[in-house]
Amino acid sequence: MSEIINRVANSPIVTIDLEDYYRSVERVVFDLKDYLFQELILKEKDFREALKNLDWQIYKGKLVAITCSADAIVPNWAYILVGTYLGKYEVEYVVGDLGVLEQYLFEKSLSKINPEIFKDKPVVIKGCSKHPVPLFAYGRIVSLVQPFAKSIMYGEPCSTVPLYKASK
Repeated sequence: MSEIINRVANSPIVTIDLEDYYRSVERVVFDLKDYLFQELILKEKDFREALKNLDWQIYKGKLVAITCSADAIVPNWAYILVGTYLGKYEVEYVVGDLGVLEQYLFEKSLSKINPEIFKDKPVVIKGCSKHPVPLFAYGRIVSLVQPFAKSIMYGEPCSTVPLYKASK
């Protein structure tokens, strides 16, 4: 009987699991709607007073998306003012919804990759994950790796969809 050889394990394929770049920190939304008069109008004096009296400690150790879910016209400075309060407590935040927050977090993580480590190697971008990986992250990793990789595939090493092959 012949020995079973795991060709995938012995191959030069480099697998990128975008889940490895997911930060497992609680994400929360700071909704300006809750600070608007009748959820429509920002009254500057009342808004500033509400922010001044808010217990900002509740956001410590969390990732915050500053947004407004009401269909209201909110001046840009209102979002920025919230950010200044969060900044005092070293809270990481973005102005935008949770999708913008995820995009920011993945961009921040992926920008630390040295893409030259993929030079002339076949790369598989893993497709399955337990955590939500935004479509943005897949596009971003391909844009980083493509100038260096020999080939790029999507899926699992045993079952992939070819995406790119460098010309010889």
